[in-house]
Amino acid sequence: MYANGQTVIQLMEQLAPKHYAVENDRIGLQLGTLQKEITKVLVALDVTDEVVDEAIREGAELIIAHHAIIFRPLAKIDTSTPAGKLYEKLIKNDIAVYIAHTNLDVTEGGINDWMADLLGIPQEKRASLEDIHTDKLSKLVVFVPQGHHEKVLEAIWNAGGGHIGNYSCCSFNIEGTGTFLPGEGTNPFIGKSGKLEKVAEMRIEIIVPQNVQRRVVTAMLKAHPYEEVAYDLYPMDLKGRSFGLGRVGKLAEPIRLGDLADKVKEVFEVPAARLVGDPERMVRKVAVLGGSGARYVRHSLFAGADVLVTGDIDYHTAHDALVAGLAIIDPGHNIEKIMKPRVADWLNEQLAERKYATTAVASTISTEVFQFV
Repeated sequence: MYANGQTVIQLMEQLAPKHYAVENDRIGLQLGTLQKEITKVLVALDVTDEVVDEAIREGAELIIAHHAIIFRPLAKIDTSTPAGKLYEKLIKNDIAVYIAHTNLDVTEGGINDWMADLLGIPQEKRASLEDIHTDKLSKLVVFVPQGHHEKVLEAIWNAGGGHIGNYSCCSFNIEGTGTFLPGEGTNPFIGKSGKLEKVAEMRIEIIVPQNVQRRVVTAMLKAHPYEEVAYDLYPMDLKGRSFGLGRVGKLAEPIRLGDLADKVKEVFEVPAARLVGDPERMVRKVAVLGGSGARYVRHSLFAGADVLVTGDIDYHTAHDALVAGLAIIDPGHNIEKIMKPRVADWLNEQLAERKYATTAVASTISTEVFQFV
């Protein structure tokens, strides 16, 4: 069985929830429809004419890309223009385009974390350069008959409920007595229609982050034995985890700036990188940010970073960073290509787990526009 397009995107949004995106970012479905069967997904950094041709060859009905193909509201679609021709080719071949941009940067286990992983910044020692989103929390309260308590609790935990800071599987459980009178036409799990029942129950209280609330409630209802489940969701003033753009943290050991630049070229598979700073300087605290990072020089300095690894640094920003004592390694914007195999692998794992025949493949087309001559 193949997955519906909407199902594929629901999985994608578990990795990169839409509400993690910065304000006014162009994310989500940009062209086509998700109301169709998807046999193959092509994961790309950019949607170019060559990438669309690749999708056609692969038989992909959906492209999930990092960079948007529509940046501002369209007044018209002129199919004699390059953009218009691209949209026309996508529509004629019934290929939908979905964009995951800053939400894929911000999310835990997204582009910025993948960059940090490749450079050897330990996960437990990294933080965001700028917080973008703080999870809202709710408290889920549900009443479960004794004997089914553990099954429901584990379903809630497995769906993402019960996290407080670095602690997981957090809950509070109270024994009590539940009463109910099954009405006409009911099929109660315990008792008989028309007879008042008193049942030994457990009250479960558990904290649920906003981004997994629907998944947690669905899992709880599926695991619960009752025909009609008594539960409540209370909004909380307590704030949850924060997620942000960029990462910063200390390497296990100091390294020469020149050697770090060589490592950047190796792990991101680029032929060259621009370097700001003395190659002999020893650095240890490293900031990373996918895409254009000129706006994050100040954030990197505030975080105490020795060096910022990012793309698209302009001349004057580089001068300002050098004077302020921040080294910069600029391997280009295209290093975000690391998202292609990782997103494809993640989707394949999720699809296979749910027994779908739909597959995801990483685009093999290079969309780097710069050449080194």
